[in-house]
Amino acid sequence: MEKLMIEQLQSMANLAPLLLVPAVIFFVWNSVILVGGREIAVLERRYFGNALPQGRVIAMANEIGIQARTLGPGLHFLVPFLYKASKLPFTTVTENEVGIVESIDGDPIPPGKIFARVIDGHSSFQDGESFLRTGGQKGPQIQIIPPGTYRINPSIFKVRKLPAVIIERGKVGIATAMDGEQIPAGRLLAHKIDGHSTFENGQAFINNHGQKGPQIEVLLPGTYRINTDLFHLEIQDATVIPAGKIGLVTSLDGEPLPESEFVAKPVPGHNDFQDASSFLSSGGQRGPQFDVLKPGTYYINPLMFKVELDDVAVVQRGQVAVVVSNVGEEPRQIKNLVDAKKTEDKSSDELHKEAEQRLDKGIERYVVPKGYRGIQEEVAGPGMYYLNRRAFMAYIVDTTNITIDWDDSKETRFDPLIVISRDGFSISVSVKVVIRIRPDQAPYMVAKIGSVENLILHVIHPMIDSSFRNQASSTSAMNFMQDRQEEQRKAVDRAREELEKYHVECVSVLICQISLPQELMDTQTMKIIAQQQQAMYQDQQKAEQTRIATEKTRAEAEQQKNLVEAEIGVKIAEQNKLKTIRFAEGEAESIRLRAEGEARGIKAKGDAEGSKILAIGESTARAYELQNKALGPNSVTAIEVAKQISQGNVKITPDFLVQGGDNIAGLLSAFLTGKITAEKRKSELKDIPPADATEGSAR
Repeated sequence: MEKLMIEQLQSMANLAPLLLVPAVIFFVWNSVILVGGREIAVLERRYFGNALPQGRVIAMANEIGIQARTLGPGLHFLVPFLYKASKLPFTTVTENEVGIVESIDGDPIPPGKIFARVIDGHSSFQDGESFLRTGGQKGPQIQIIPPGTYRINPSIFKVRKLPAVIIERGKVGIATAMDGEQIPAGRLLAHKIDGHSTFENGQAFINNHGQKGPQIEVLLPGTYRINTDLFHLEIQDATVIPAGKIGLVTSLDGEPLPESEFVAKPVPGHNDFQDASSFLSSGGQRGPQFDVLKPGTYYINPLMFKVELDDVAVVQRGQVAVVVSNVGEEPRQIKNLVDAKKTEDKSSDELHKEAEQRLDKGIERYVVPKGYRGIQEEVAGPGMYYLNRRAFMAYIVDTTNITIDWDDSKETRFDPLIVISRDGFSISVSVKVVIRIRPDQAPYMVAKIGSVENLILHVIHPMIDSSFRNQASSTSAMNFMQDRQEEQRKAVDRAREELEKYHVECVSVLICQISLPQELMDTQTMKIIAQQQQAMYQDQQKAEQTRIATEKTRAEAEQQKNLVEAEIGVKIAEQNKLKTIRFAEGEAESIRLRAEGEARGIKAKGDAEGSKILAIGESTARAYELQNKALGPNSVTAIEVAKQISQGNVKITPDFLVQGGDNIAGLLSAFLTGKITAEKRKSELKDIPPADATEGSAR
C-alpha cells in the first residue's frame, strides 16, 4: 500500500515539469496583449484597486472599473487576471464629416448651460484621463472632431459622425444657437459677434457672449464644420430677383417707424440688406424699406428681411408715368420755396403772399418738384424703372389719342346713349369721343381726377350723357337726326369747355349713328317714298313731253318730203300769182287797147259805147292796183292762190295719208304710199302744158 502511494508520488513528480509549461503559457497568454495597427484596447480593471468615486463611471489608473486610458497599437504586458482588454477599431472621421462628441463622465455642466465647456490637453478626446483630470464636463461637448483618425475611448466618449454643412450656390444658411446669452427684449435676432469663424468655433461664440436663438448672420455658399447640436442650421434659397422684377423689402427688426411715414428712411452700408447687423447699427427702421433690390442674387437673412417680388414699372411709347411720392416734406412748405426760386427778384413777403394766393385758388397744390411728398411735376417718359411702389405710386397715362365709344359692340364699355326728344320719342345715339392728355398736363389731370379711368367714368361719361339728353330734349326727334352736324358741334363745344377744367384736350366728339323709333322711321319712309313718287311722276311727265316732242320731230321728219312738195307748191303758187298778175295786167292792157281800137274803128256805133268799154278796162286795172295797195302784195297773192286752189289749179292735201308706227307694217305702208304718190305726181306733171305755150295763148 505504501509502495503504491510512493509510486504515485513519483509519477506526479515526473509530471510536474510537464504541467508547468502549460501553466506558464496560460499565464503569459493572459498577461500579454497585442493591439493591431488600427485598433485600441479598452481596459477594465477587476481587482485590487480603489473604488470609483460617487457619480463617476470611468476609472482612473488605480481605480477598479473601465479605465479612462486605452492601449494603442503594439504589444502590451498586463498583470494576469487583473485587467480585461477589449480591442476596438479607431474612430475615423472622413473629409465631409464632423464628429459630435458626448462625454459619459466628467464634471457636471453648470446650471443654465446645455453644452460642456472646452478644455485643453486631452488631444481631441484621445486622452480620457487628461480630460477627466483637467475638469472635463459630462454631456454634449461644444468641441467637435475634424476629419481624421482618432484613438478615442468609446466607453467615455460617444462620437456621432454627421455630414459637414454644405451650402450650395444659390442657398443661404440660417443658424439658431441652442446655447448662449439671452437676446435683449424687443429684438428678434441675436446680435453679431466676431471670432467664431462662421459658427465653426462654438467656444469662441460662447466666450464672446454669443446670444441664444436665431442669429443675424447667415452662412454663404461653402462647406462648414459646425457643431449642429449647438447651432441648428436651416438651408433656404437665396433671394433671387429675376429680370423684369424688383424686390420690395420689409424689415422685421429695427427702430420703430414714425407714425407719419409710410416707408422707412434709407440707411447706408447694409450691402443691399445682406449685412443685417450694419443695417441695425446704422439706425435702420422696421417696416417697408425705401431701397429696392434690382435683378440679381442676394444672400439675405429671411428672418430679418422679407422680400416680395414686384414688376418693374414699364412705360410704353405714347405713355408717361405720373409719379406720386409718399416720402418728403409737406407740399405747402415746398410751394413757397419753389415760388421763391422761380422769382428771386421779389421780396420774401411778396413770395409768400403770392404762394398763398396760388394755394387759396386751388392751383394743384399737391403737384410738387422731385424729392417732396405729392404728385411730381416731372413725369417719367417711356422706359423701365425700378420703382418702389410703396414709396412711389405710378399712374400710367396715355398721351396718344384715347377713344371712348358708346355703341352696341361687345368690345366697347358703354352702351348707346338713350335720350328722349321734345316730342317724346326715344332715340338711340352711338357716340365716339376722342381725347388727348399732353405730357406736361398729365400731373395736373391726376391731381384733379386721379386717373384716366376716373376721368372716363366720373367726368366724360356723365358729361356726354347729359349733353345729348339736353340737346335731344330741346328739339324733335326728326330734327335731331336732320340737324346731326349742328348737334355734333354743340357736343364738341361743351366737351372742350368741360375737359379744359381737367387739363384734358378734347379732340372730337363724333355722332356715329342715330336710331329713331321704327314707327317714326316708317312714317318718314312713307313720306320720302311719296315725295320720290311725286318726283318720279314729274320726271315721267317730262319724259312724256319729251317723247311727244320726239314723236313730233319724228313725224315732221317722216313728212319732210311732203313739206318739200308743199314748199314747191307754194313756190309754184307764187309763180302762178305772178303769172296771174301779169296775165291780169296784160288782159287789162288788151282790153284797153281793144277798146281804143274798137272805139276808133267804130265811131259809128257811138262814142258812148266806146267810152263804156274803156271805162271797164280802166276800172278793172284800177281795181287790181287799189287792191294791191290796200291789202298788200302778199294778201293779193294769197287771194289769187286761194282762187287758184278753189279752181283746182293747185293741190294742197296729199292723195294718201300714212300714220307713223314702229312696226315693220307701218314702214312698208309708208314706202308703198310714197311710191304711189311719186308715180301720180309724175303723171300730173306730164299733163301740165309748158309755160311758153300758156304765155303764147295768153298773148
